[in-house]
Amino acid sequence: MNPQDQTPQPEPEILLEVRRLGVRFGQQQVLREISFRVPRGQALAIIGESGCGKTVLLKSLVALVRPQQGEVLFHGQDMLRLSEKELTQQRLRFGFVFQNAALFDSLTVAQNVAFPLRHHRHLSAEEVRRIVKRRLQQVGLPESVMHKKPAQLSGGMRKRVGLARALAIQPEVILYDEPTTGLDPIMSDVINELIVRTQAREKVTSIIVTHDMRTVRKVADRVLMLYPLSRLKEGESQILFDGTPEELERAQDPRVRQFVRGEAGQRLQELDLPAA
Repeated sequence: MNPQDQTPQPEPEILLEVRRLGVRFGQQQVLREISFRVPRGQALAIIGESGCGKTVLLKSLVALVRPQQGEVLFHGQDMLRLSEKELTQQRLRFGFVFQNAALFDSLTVAQNVAFPLRHHRHLSAEEVRRIVKRRLQQVGLPESVMHKKPAQLSGGMRKRVGLARALAIQPEVILYDEPTTGLDPIMSDVINELIVRTQAREKVTSIIVTHDMRTVRKVADRVLMLYPLSRLKEGESQILFDGTPEELERAQDPRVRQFVRGEAGQRLQELDLPAA
């Protein structure tokens, strides 16, 4: 085929754009000059060691953490300049899957999943029940769990209830904060598979904060790696890597390679450990 005969592919729609974001808590700066763009439908994994600002970045996207500088554009509108009323409406376009599920202990599973529907949608009780049942089925939970409390569920089941709740209001973007933390390898893979299926079925954009390389390899189209500011040289970008999972495996930066392989590397040398 003549390359000149090929129809050029349209540029992907940029759903979310972060421009020069900076976050400081007191005297401690956590994020500095963070910039990236997320096309609609992409699954973006944000990785990095503890303390590099992954979760702070995730919360900054919807102004749960207020940055001191920069912009977060969603559909071209700066989330950080919205009134509280406008921000509440925009947040309804996001689904949140928190690290510890963040379910209401006093509510049943059905009430937890129904919570955003009852507070933000004008639906009949029957419509709410139908949506709750369907969303629980989509994450592999039987109808029999609907009347149980979170304390009666395993960690993996609570994570799946959290995903069902996030899906209930049909979000455009789903934010996952360490979705496999605390789970055994098999249940971790179940959660990863649910993320992949949700991405395909719901046509959502996903942003996944994780330190689990199995999650990265299975669910991500693209990977950003952050690094703690305290360990960077003057003027060095906090984003050490931005590319595909395949490119991540071939990265030459030793800091990236050590994280991907789970090696202590220079960090072990920095610890003042007694001789064996």
